[in-house]
Amino acid sequence: MKIKLINIPKIEDPRGNLSVIEKECIPFEIKRVYYLYDVPAGAERGGHAHKKLQQFLVALSGSFDVILNDGVNEKVVTLNKPYEGLLIENGIWRELKNFSSGAVCLVVASEVFEEEDYIRDFEDFLIKK
Repeated sequence: MKIKLINIPKIEDPRGNLSVIEKECIPFEIKRVYYLYDVPAGAERGGHAHKKLQQFLVALSGSFDVILNDGVNEKVVTLNKPYEGLLIENGIWRELKNFSSGAVCLVVASEVFEEEDYIRDFEDFLIKK
């Protein structure tokens, strides 16, 4: 499966820790950054795949599960550390579930938003695999 957990450099300091995402962390040029927050209990996000876009997800606060499917295998990754990110390459179906109270999901993307890049129906996704 085209996913990878990546450690983000963590600079520890008694005044508070600092982590930096730079081009050395992720294998693509950053073209878009957004974040999910105030996700209600039981709500789900994602539910799609991308044709070319790659994403890097980080739980800045709290935790959530990322359910990944490559058309053959399914894997669940729990993100709960602000110094660890999940690289998801294109062609992987993703769903985000089980958000803890106060969870914040940072998404760093390789492309700007283009609706044509999305596969939003799981059956279509399986057919294109």
